[in-house]
Amino acid sequence: MTGYGLAVHDFPHAKYTVEIKSLNSKFLELSLKLPKVFSDKEFLLRNECSKQVERGKVNVSFLVEYPETTQKSSIINLHLLQHYYEKLKEAADSLDSKNNNLFELALNFPDVIQYASDEFSEDEWKALYKTFEEALLNFINFRLEEGKVLKQDLILRINNILEGIRLVEIQEPFRIPSIRERLNQFLEDAVGKEHVDHNRFEQELIYFIDKLDITEEKIRLKSHCDFFIQALEDKDANGKKLGFISQEIGREINTMGSKANDAKMQQIVVGLKEELEKIKEQLLNIL
Repeated sequence: MTGYGLAVHDFPHAKYTVEIKSLNSKFLELSLKLPKVFSDKEFLLRNECSKQVERGKVNVSFLVEYPETTQKSSIINLHLLQHYYEKLKEAADSLDSKNNNLFELALNFPDVIQYASDEFSEDEWKALYKTFEEALLNFINFRLEEGKVLKQDLILRINNILEGIRLVEIQEPFRIPSIRERLNQFLEDAVGKEHVDHNRFEQELIYFIDKLDITEEKIRLKSHCDFFIQALEDKDANGKKLGFISQEIGREINTMGSKANDAKMQQIVVGLKEELEKIKEQLLNIL
């Protein structure tokens, strides 16, 4: 599911910014952009993210800005800069392209500018980690708020399905007389009213109507809806369980539609399918 968390802190020696963004993904795909000086802390930061973030394509970026007065000394690798510059110039000439800003581009290539010292103090690490913790907390809170919105929407959709079942039950008593009338009219038109065996007709009608009974489907559908709400209330991540329940809900709705044999009931069933599709779309964002 999507998420966003940002934390910025100004300390005497530097300004620290940590930004965490995520998009939906079936698995945890974690990407960290960490200053080279803190590279040996990447494993620790990854572990902390993995503990608190279960799923998503997550990007965590760290930015350290030093004031000019305390900017760490750096050196320029002239040999590497010249190499990059010449390669860029060759590419520009071969493509007959303007070679503006090639120096700036080469200067930004990896390892062209190197800090004279790759060491950091314990206070610097504590400051960075404190900023990271706050960003991660903001990120999790963002997801929780989004989860609450998703939960309310899912409950609304399930209630709409339950309301659709109620409408089906209202329409159901009118269905059998309508089916009886249609079949009777069909027989009379086919063989003539005087040739219709009404006893045989009633026997066949009972068998036919029994095949169209949707009592079991309604009971199971209500049960699945109740189970869905119950799973939503659980504190554990239940995205997969909710997906399985939604499949069962869809199965019962489809069976009701195939047995409906009534235009108005079919319209209600189409509405139920629409609500279910909205549920499935939302479940793609649920852990």
